[in-house]
Amino acid sequence: MSQEESPQIRYDVPLDRVARITLARPDMRNAQGMQMTYELNAAFDRAARDDAIGVIILAADGPHFSSGHDLGGDKDKTWRDFPVVGTWGDFDAGGAAGRYYREKELYLEMAERWRNIPKPTIAAVQGKCISGALLLAWVCDLIVATEDAQFRDTTTDLGLTGVELFMHPYELGTRKAKEWLFTSGWLDAAEAEKRGMVNRVVPADRLEAEVLALAETIAQRPDFALRTVKEACNQAQDLMGRRQVVQSAFAMHHLAHAHNQLKFGIHVDPFGLPPAVRGKFEARMGVSLDKGEGEADA
Repeated sequence: MSQEESPQIRYDVPLDRVARITLARPDMRNAQGMQMTYELNAAFDRAARDDAIGVIILAADGPHFSSGHDLGGDKDKTWRDFPVVGTWGDFDAGGAAGRYYREKELYLEMAERWRNIPKPTIAAVQGKCISGALLLAWVCDLIVATEDAQFRDTTTDLGLTGVELFMHPYELGTRKAKEWLFTSGWLDAAEAEKRGMVNRVVPADRLEAEVLALAETIAQRPDFALRTVKEACNQAQDLMGRRQVVQSAFAMHHLAHAHNQLKFGIHVDPFGLPPAVRGKFEARMGVSLDKGEGEADA
């Protein structure tokens, strides 16, 4: 089995009634492509359907939680190579349609599906959590971060309207969300905790122990009570318009993709791409771009 085909998700049960799902692609900073998405979905389904599991942890190997979406592509694979969950399909359709179909499945609807798993979920975040990685953390009910954890959404550098799951105003409050997106700046763990995006901040060497202790405490509560509390809280957000806001922002996200395609011949603003990826764009398009423009730290 090649490295590209090797599992990118690890599943274990570290404690009674607690499942742990680990992003296991540290050499690529746990970048999320189609393979990781579908392996993660299968792992979430496994934990959700196991009556012996009461709490689910989402963790990550290596120094960083995740660098976000895999800008390297899907290694010539298409949606036909994976167990598509939704009904949109046809990711390789031409034009704006194919990108919309792909992101509807991989990022928006999959994230909503994970958010509504009827069991408490805890994200254990260390190091960098960038752009698309935010949706992996945000779908979890609780977030425990290390003191050195940092969060950033670089999508405005790429000419886009925030990551596909537009939870920024709900996670940080509207004014802080605007500042964060306008500047593409870093948000440290202490500020994220202050704003309510992170539940707890712990020393790096205590992350695993703290998350396991929290999961064990929660797992001792009655299952049905936990499920109904989670559904009630999620429903409270949705009744305040969260779902409609996310859908509207997703449409604007794809308007921005189409704008960039028309303006630059690529679905993002190339000046915001990492140098290596931008170099491939330059070679393909036969153009030379100013290297002094903004960088994406993804």
